[in-house]
Amino acid sequence: MKKIIFLLPLLLLLSCYTTERNCKDFKTGKFKFEYDVDGVTKTAFFERNDSIEIETFEGKTDTASIRWISDCEYVLQKLHPKNMAEEKAIGMKILTTSKKSYTFEFGMVGSDAKQRGTVTKISD
Repeated sequence: MKKIIFLLPLLLLLSCYTTERNCKDFKTGKFKFEYDVDGVTKTAFFERNDSIEIETFEGKTDTASIRWISDCEYVLQKLHPKNMAEEKAIGMKILTTSKKSYTFEFGMVGSDAKQRGTVTKISD
């Protein structure tokens, strides 16, 4: 009985910190992704529908197919890879969402190395 009394407040405390994940709000639309490379902020823009993502970065446009695994997880595969590295699929997992942005984790499929980023939704 003492263990239950001790664990109950702990469970209530943890339940207050659940992360919001409204992933369906980000399946389609126009987005902006900003990240730093050697202290320089880079910006990529992309538009996504349910099965295709078109990205523009530094004046170059590329297209990738999207395979949704769940509402919060999908795999990107470039349609016209220019080298061996671009042939590898990228796994994406939305970790948290807010009204106009989401935080995600990504990495090459099959690799344990992951990176994180935040994407802002520009329009529907």
